[in-house]
Amino acid sequence: MASADWCLPASTEIGGREYRLNTDFRDILEIISYLENERDKQAATLIALALFYEEFEEMPPDDWTEAAQYLEGFIGCFEPEDGRPAPRSIDWEQDYNMISADVNKVAGCEVRMLEYLHWFTFIGYFMSIGEGQLSTVVSIRHKLNQHKQLEKWELDFYRRNKKKVDIKKRYTPEEQAEIDRLNKRLGG
Repeated sequence: MASADWCLPASTEIGGREYRLNTDFRDILEIISYLENERDKQAATLIALALFYEEFEEMPPDDWTEAAQYLEGFIGCFEPEDGRPAPRSIDWEQDYNMISADVNKVAGCEVRMLEYLHWFTFIGYFMSIGEGQLSTVVSIRHKLNQHKQLEKWELDFYRRNKKKVDIKKRYTPEEQAEIDRLNKRLGG
């Protein structure tokens, strides 16, 4: 009999009730997008839970904390965290072209054309990415975040690909409107 560690979870028990999960990698990437970009963290969490649990509307609010903890663990493939917050070196939205190209190379097919691909399998492919543009970008981001000196070739790459390397700050529609208004007033 296979250990639960070797299974791809498609459901889980929360508060004594079994819930089916939306586990396709596209579902999880959408959930991550909400969690990373929504300024109202409570709203983002509720949206994420509703996207992840198929019967979320039937889940009692008392179970939402447990459900959120399970979702967080699922996104991280239940790998233990070291507890230290680290600056982001991957942006799933900004880096999607590089991620897709490298994941496709590892998978041997265009994964976006697959009808279904479990998040754990997608992450397995992602973790198997070797040398390439994505690993270069992530390495430079990591060095910049750690305030480490870049090698000459890395500095040259960074100068030529600054827009690709720098993680873009995202603004709420209200913040962007205010930025646009100020830029207009300043003649920009």
